[in-house]
Amino acid sequence: MSTHILKLNCPDAVGLLARITGFIAASGGNLLDVSQYTDTASKWFFARLAFTGGRIEIAPETFRAEAEKLAIEMNADWTLRPANRPVRTVILVSKEGHCLADLLWRWRSRELNIEIPAVISNHDSARSLVEREGIAFEKIDFTTDKPDAFSKLSSRLRELGAEFVILARFMQILPNSICREFAGRVINIHHSFLPAFVGANPYRRAFERGVKLIGATCHYATEDLDEGPIIEQEVSRVEHYHEPEDLVRLGRDCERLALARGVRYHVEDRVLVHGNRAIVFRD
Repeated sequence: MSTHILKLNCPDAVGLLARITGFIAASGGNLLDVSQYTDTASKWFFARLAFTGGRIEIAPETFRAEAEKLAIEMNADWTLRPANRPVRTVILVSKEGHCLADLLWRWRSRELNIEIPAVISNHDSARSLVEREGIAFEKIDFTTDKPDAFSKLSSRLRELGAEFVILARFMQILPNSICREFAGRVINIHHSFLPAFVGANPYRRAFERGVKLIGATCHYATEDLDEGPIIEQEVSRVEHYHEPEDLVRLGRDCERLALARGVRYHVEDRVLVHGNRAIVFRD
């Protein structure tokens, strides 16, 4: 039997979890995992439930209709999907390939439940890395006409059927139109020096300030640059004997790990966004 993931959030009320688990039990489903959290400040309820069997196996449309009715009664946003279905994912990258290489390795080893129809870049640097994995590599020129380039990118994402977009060190700022169209489905990775170390060569500036911790932040891309809900962060301690190139090395490790975790949490439906916060049910 297939495992399904039900994810929802709604205004808090008494007995919500009992209603949801009772609904699944009444349909003949068997619960495998239940995660729930109530934000007492905003009075908002979040839940993720993994279950197998029952009506969703024999009459999936009936089950969805009943789930929709329950969600309306609870005033809930909800999703329901088979846990084993790969998420169709397009990766965007520029010159730096460390995050892309890590994602491709995790994809190849089946650590990430994604399918990758294409990798799109504004440079040719990653072409050989991508094509040796049997994945299509596409280049879009951003040097002459950026609005036209982003229009082409948007069209390709639609044509490729992208459910999820990863900015794996893609050094272009997405326009508001793409952020809105793919809201909650684009994640970005950047060094955590922002906003204290904005601009060029942040690791050199961090070295000059004598920082003791560096890190990386994985977050959803929104219309407000680098202000989207944070999914995951990773840090590494800096010692007095570290040189700027050591900070770059440590920072890249942080970026790889934070991005890989963020991708996994997203594709396993472990993230629920409410306003500018991401509630993450870690594994």
